[in-house]
Amino acid sequence: MNSILDVAAIKRDFPIFSQEMRGGKRLVFLDSGATSQKPIQVMDAERNFYSTNNAAVHRGSYLLAERASEAFEGARDRVAQFIGAQSHEIVFTKSATESLNLLAVSLERTTGSLQVSEGDEIVVSELEHHANLIPWQELAKRTGAVLKWFEMNEDGSLNLSKIDQIITSKCKVVAITHQSNVLGSVPDIAPIIAAAHAVGALFVLDGCQSVPHQPVNVQALDVDFLVFSGHKALGPTGIGVLWGRQELLSQMEPFLYGGSMIETVTMTDSTWAEAPKRFEAGVPNMAQAVGLAAALDYLDVVGLSKIHQWELHLTNLALKGLKEIDGVKVIGPQGLENRGGVISFTIAGLHPHDIGQVMDQYGVAVRTGHHCAWPLIRKLGLTGTTRASFYLYNDESDVEVFLESVAGARDYFGNR
Repeated sequence: MNSILDVAAIKRDFPIFSQEMRGGKRLVFLDSGATSQKPIQVMDAERNFYSTNNAAVHRGSYLLAERASEAFEGARDRVAQFIGAQSHEIVFTKSATESLNLLAVSLERTTGSLQVSEGDEIVVSELEHHANLIPWQELAKRTGAVLKWFEMNEDGSLNLSKIDQIITSKCKVVAITHQSNVLGSVPDIAPIIAAAHAVGALFVLDGCQSVPHQPVNVQALDVDFLVFSGHKALGPTGIGVLWGRQELLSQMEPFLYGGSMIETVTMTDSTWAEAPKRFEAGVPNMAQAVGLAAALDYLDVVGLSKIHQWELHLTNLALKGLKEIDGVKVIGPQGLENRGGVISFTIAGLHPHDIGQVMDQYGVAVRTGHHCAWPLIRKLGLTGTTRASFYLYNDESDVEVFLESVAGARDYFGNR
């Protein structure tokens, strides 16, 4: 399987792996589900922008401003190409969380058929990260809309047996994750999308855990909106993406107000620029957008299909190894079907934070706790889990150290 990716060469592009952890251990970073590490190419792209092109975009007629604007809009083009969209459908935000809040606020302010109001219904699922739950909760509270959800099955899939009762003619928005950030499970979204569109509802896809790891094409998926964050895709923090169909974005009201998003302004009234500019008030995160474009270039060179295949290979090795450690329970999918490269587990009698601290002594970085998904964790009857998430810079030796550290955590606390 080593022929899929040259991980040794990939790791050389990531300066963070050259340092030592506690006790001289090498870094085994298994928390890419929270944030990814950054290759030198991304750092260089940001540094080059600040060194040679730094100016406020779309605001000056001098050379630096022209170059900055070209770089920024070039990044928009790159993102569009990456997900099979058109450039004017790409809105830059500071995060996927902001993208989802933008949608929830705009769909309240927008008049006409898109507006969410009293008596309408919003549908989510028990798999959702707080970022794709709380904005819709708050929208329902503000407007008098009704929040409904798909329940989760024990294997991490969604129970669609009552889909016609959950998605009704009153439904305005359906917002579902493409992959659970806790369990790695991949819900069957095709019938949900079809049901949403059958009643004229909008479908919002949270692509934070999918877009960085596998090919995603918004046209093929037939969704209406998609969000993802740059920092999970090898890119910088402070940059997020909202993709929306042009005919929808053009009807929607802005989320923030200020410079650059206007068409005309008087002392008593204003009109808005065409999308996407109407959603990008203020000076945007220019260098971060350029850095994100470099990150997407990097992912394309390596190959998203290869990355996905490699992650599943590592996940399979890890799942097999965990099953051989007494007291360990994998939460969610037990095999590779309908899952990505994320594994949550518990060790009998141990708190996830204690497990993570012992694993850290081996140089292994994992996430512990509720993973910003309290409803899911409560549904499982747990206080939290320990989560490992794989990416293109992980290899089989990382899995070996991971398994050693899990066994070490169990043994440290006397659970043999």
